[in-house]
Amino acid sequence: MWFKNLQIYRLPAPWDMSAERLEEQLAKKPFHPCGSQDMESRGWLSPLGNEVLVHAVGGQFLICLGFEHRLLPSAVVKQEADERAEELAEQQGYKLGRKQMKELREQVTQELLPRAFTRRRRMFAWIDPVNGWLVVDAASQSKAEDMLEQLRHTLDSFPLTLLRTERSPMSAMADWLAGGEAPDGFTIDQDCELRSVAEDKAAVRYDRDGDQHYDVVSAFIKSLRGSDVDAALHYLARMLVAGEDPRFIARRLMILASEDIGMADPTALPLAVAAAQTVQLIGMPEAQLTLAHATVHLATAPKSNAVTTAIGAAMADIRAGKAGLVPPHLRDGHYSGAQKLGNAVGYRYSHDHPDGVVAQQYPPDEVVGVDYYRPTGRGMEREISTRLDKLRAIIRRTR
Repeated sequence: MWFKNLQIYRLPAPWDMSAERLEEQLAKKPFHPCGSQDMESRGWLSPLGNEVLVHAVGGQFLICLGFEHRLLPSAVVKQEADERAEELAEQQGYKLGRKQMKELREQVTQELLPRAFTRRRRMFAWIDPVNGWLVVDAASQSKAEDMLEQLRHTLDSFPLTLLRTERSPMSAMADWLAGGEAPDGFTIDQDCELRSVAEDKAAVRYDRDGDQHYDVVSAFIKSLRGSDVDAALHYLARMLVAGEDPRFIARRLMILASEDIGMADPTALPLAVAAAQTVQLIGMPEAQLTLAHATVHLATAPKSNAVTTAIGAAMADIRAGKAGLVPPHLRDGHYSGAQKLGNAVGYRYSHDHPDGVVAQQYPPDEVVGVDYYRPTGRGMEREISTRLDKLRAIIRRTR
């Protein structure tokens, strides 16, 4: 098997990872095909098509990340939505508004998604733990990032750094072609394409010492979570001085905003997203001010993981088989014949009531009365908690 593209990264040499341990960790996130409502799925596959996720030869590893995407052309969705809109317009005597058309397109997408074709692809990576090399078969660093992100989410520790050279590979290979000679270990073939992988002006480098990159990242995140703004700024400065990719830092801030702050400070996530967009637009060195701004805000914000635990509990129930039928009065009633099936019959429109909230069953029978979201008493969640008690009391009044 040949790699068509090389994105080269460094690991600490030697990297303390055996084939058995890597196999065990990859097995926690295997590839599964897209669910009926999933646009994309990804996970680990066997690189040789058997049941082994890590192909090990001579102390070197070959791994494979699988992707599956659903193909649902927007033109198909638009055509189906337009046809339904015409039917509804004839029945109602007026055309649907912009909001109604948006809802109709979303509904059509959900209905067509399970029938959409899927396309699969694979991405391979070669790992030499003894000499500290990771090579990804990807055309650009942004595409290789799919592999790196999955490895970060899968492994307990993944101390990766970008390969640093005294001279850019692009410049060196250009000279090889100009002179018609390549150094030992390389061959100039008949066809060659030199293509810059830089997508913007951001410098993509990692810890200059090469060993403590992920220790510093971990300390940065834990300092933010622990609300120690001074420690967080210290670790941010260490990453910036070492040449860390500012986009990587911005991604970590966005994750933390939802995972560790959530609704205790609803402004945390949009601020983190704005910081990431600013980093992309202006680049370094000015982006260090933006990252510091976001770091101070997130470190000093009230903390809550209630959103994290809520979605975790809801997904656990789904996996446990509690995905019951949608109550009939909540089902789609726009298409002809829906009422005969009982769809949307008895639905109570919230805006027709003074409080904008009505007593009505929303969840399937299997999870009626289950409280997934349990706000803390910190930050905005104090107010949310009081309002939530009132909302649940009204909604569940008839149960």
